[in-house]
Amino acid sequence: MKMQAVILAAGKGSRLHPITAKRSKAMLPVLGKPIVERVMETLSGCGIDEFIVVASPGDENILRYFQEESSFKGKVHLVTQSERMGMAHALLQAAPMLVGDFVLSACDNLISEDDACRLMRLWMMEPRANGTLTLMRIPSQELGKTGIVEMRDGLIQRIVEKPKPEDAQSDIASLPLYVFSRKILNYLTEVKLSPRGEYELQDAIQMLIERDGNVRGLMVERRLTLTSAADLLKINREFLWQGGSRLLRVTASVGEETKFLPPLYIEPGTEIGSHCTIGPNVYIERDCRIEDKVSLRDCVVLRKTVVHTGSKYVGEVVENGKTGNT
Repeated sequence: MKMQAVILAAGKGSRLHPITAKRSKAMLPVLGKPIVERVMETLSGCGIDEFIVVASPGDENILRYFQEESSFKGKVHLVTQSERMGMAHALLQAAPMLVGDFVLSACDNLISEDDACRLMRLWMMEPRANGTLTLMRIPSQELGKTGIVEMRDGLIQRIVEKPKPEDAQSDIASLPLYVFSRKILNYLTEVKLSPRGEYELQDAIQMLIERDGNVRGLMVERRLTLTSAADLLKINREFLWQGGSRLLRVTASVGEETKFLPPLYIEPGTEIGSHCTIGPNVYIERDCRIEDKVSLRDCVVLRKTVVHTGSKYVGEVVENGKTGNT
C-alpha cells in the first residue's frame, strides 16, 4: 500500500518532567527504540512506506536519530513546527509534502498492528470515506480529557475537543490516529485559535463532516498512551512480555553473584556490579552503571544513569539518581 503517514512529534511532554528535561516525549525509549519509531513500526506493518515526522526545531535528538542511528526501513522526512500551536497547525507544516490520502498519528499513541490494519481496511472500503477515525469508549471521569464524538448510522456527526463532562455527547473518544483524504487540508487555515491557545484538529474534522460528510469510525478495545512515568513503565512492560516471559537480553559487563530474572532487556555499554538482582520486568537503557548489591524490579533505568550501591527500586523510572512519579 503506497500511502504517507504524518507523525506529530513536536510536543515537549511537560507532564513527563523531569524525564523529558533532556529529550522530547517522542524520543523516550521503548525497549531500545524511541516511542515515535514504535508508532511508525506499527503503521509500517500495515503497508505505510513513507513518513513525515513533525518535530520541534530544537529537537536535535530526533534529527540525529533518524539521520544517523535508526535502522527503520521506511522513508522518513523531518519537518518542524516553529511553535507548539496544536494539531491542526502541526499538520499544516506537513501539508506541502502530502500527495494523496494519508494517515495522521500522534507520536505517543500505540494500538495493536491488527487494529491499525483494520483501520486501513476500513479506509479502503467503497464508497471511500473522507475521514476515518480511531475510536474507543472511555469512563466518565476521562470525558473532559480528549475529543468526544457523536455517531449516527455508522457515521460521525460531531466531534468536540475536551468538552466539559456534562456537555459530552457520548462516551466515545477519538484517539489520535486517523486516515484522511486531502480534503481536510482545505480547512486547516480556517481553524480559529481555541480558548486553549491552539489550533484544534477537531475543528477541521468538524468542517469536513459538515461540508463533505462520510467520516467513519473504527472502534478499538485498548491502546497504550504516554502521559506519565507510570505509562512509560507500562509500555515497556508490555513490550517485554510481547518478547515472551523468558526474554533475557543482556549486553553488559556483569559482576559475580548477580542474578537476572526475565523478562528483562539491557542495552550495550552498561556495567553491572556484583550481588545484584535485576528483574523481572526491567529495561536498562545504554551506558548505565549499576553498582553492587542493587535490586531492580519493574523498572526502567534511563541512559547514563548511575544506580548507587545498595539501592532498591520497585516500579520506578530511574534517571541520574532521581525517580519518576509513578
